[in-house]
Amino acid sequence: MPVPLRRLIAAPALASFLLASVAGAGFAQTPQPQQSQQQTEAPRPPSLRKGVFFPETFTLGNGMQVVVVPNQRVPVITHMVWYKVGAADETTGKSGIAHFLEHLMFKATDELKPGEFSRIVARNGGRDNAFTSWDYTAYFQNVAADRLELVMRMEADRMANLKLTDETLLPERDVIVEERRQRTENEPGDKLSELVQSALFVHHPYGTPVIGWEHEIRQLTRDDANEFYQRWYAPNNAVLVIAGDVTVSQVKPLAEKYFGPIAPRPVPARERVEEPPYAAERRVILRDAEVRQPSLRRLYQAPSYNRGETKHAYPLEVLSEIVGGGATSRLYRYLVVEQQLATGAGTGYSPQAFDMSVFGAYVSPNPGVDMDKLEAALVEQLNKVVTEGVTPEEVETAKIRMGRDAIFARDSLQAPAMSFGTALATGRTIEDVEEWPERIASVTVEQVNAAAKAVLGQTNPVTGLLLPAPVREAAAGAASQPRPAATQPGTSGLIR
Repeated sequence: MPVPLRRLIAAPALASFLLASVAGAGFAQTPQPQQSQQQTEAPRPPSLRKGVFFPETFTLGNGMQVVVVPNQRVPVITHMVWYKVGAADETTGKSGIAHFLEHLMFKATDELKPGEFSRIVARNGGRDNAFTSWDYTAYFQNVAADRLELVMRMEADRMANLKLTDETLLPERDVIVEERRQRTENEPGDKLSELVQSALFVHHPYGTPVIGWEHEIRQLTRDDANEFYQRWYAPNNAVLVIAGDVTVSQVKPLAEKYFGPIAPRPVPARERVEEPPYAAERRVILRDAEVRQPSLRRLYQAPSYNRGETKHAYPLEVLSEIVGGGATSRLYRYLVVEQQLATGAGTGYSPQAFDMSVFGAYVSPNPGVDMDKLEAALVEQLNKVVTEGVTPEEVETAKIRMGRDAIFARDSLQAPAMSFGTALATGRTIEDVEEWPERIASVTVEQVNAAAKAVLGQTNPVTGLLLPAPVREAAAGAASQPRPAATQPGTSGLIR
């Protein structure tokens, strides 16, 4: 059985890179030879064709879409099954059931004993895992190319034949409660992230943590898991993505053999409430005795590819690269290099969400720097982008860097699997992935400045502060905790 703590509750770090640099999901067919009166033009090599990964795709009779991305660099494949369901699709009061079921998918079927799935993958020299986000749940295996049929057979088996008992389910529920304690309750940075997210999305399910609230996790039952499994885990609600040393002619007969016989089922529409407008700025302050490095973050609701003013999505990606995309960005140069107020600064934005997205800025102070001064400097720089805009030179440089990132992503096996899976699970298309470089290249300075005003010009951001607890509070907190105190740090959160 996979170690629960190494599961990813949200998409992995690789996904964050991909969603910022190779967003969307698309399909570009190989150009067909065209006859001319003089000669036949040979197909152009991938380096001369427009696109990123150049996939092939087909759909099984039961509605399951399959995407194949050949990459013969090494005799290895990444095999991923994506389900179009995540934590934001949970029934109110059942938070954490999507992530809980992700754990339970490694339990028994008619063919496999609990935990045997991962043991078989490991015995065959591979590795496997899974992750849950608000919008999707995905399972993957990295194995030698000649083990494709093995993992496809096992993945199809658990799609259709998962067997749950209280003997396996209830201990796993306890594991998740402990996972939440270790990854959130005992990690001040993650705890602040949860609080800030809840302040930014008060009504929408994006404000509920993917892992769930502890009191609701404890009440989840076998019936809850089975109901969620039967409602959402159907082939017509899944996408199979395979990247690596494989061809579509090899994949198609295997997919038809193992996934094809699974009957489709009606799947409910993904209907979610909308976040109401808020006129006031909100602040979240978390003080914790374990904090050694304070930090500050400022979050704005932002459009995604699917929701809000979608015309701003691609310009916002360019804006994030200019303002906070590394050591040459505006925030880093001003706050870290020139003013020497911070040890790090940057921004983050991914439009790859089923609903609205988030544009965020973050900064960590140098020792002795007052947090009010640091916050004022950060806000000054963000406001400067709104009032003065960015320059054409900055836009062109950012687009060049982003285009290079897309090219480098071709070398990875997981990059295309992550890009296509995430995109198709959130309502995008294969063409969206393949055309991403062109769409970024077409962004203008006027569009970037308009997007900056629309998002950074909002007056209702959420500001989060992570601070050390005052000496007296830290001492009192430590004295009140069971021994050893260091393993049970107390936290206090304030939303105002």
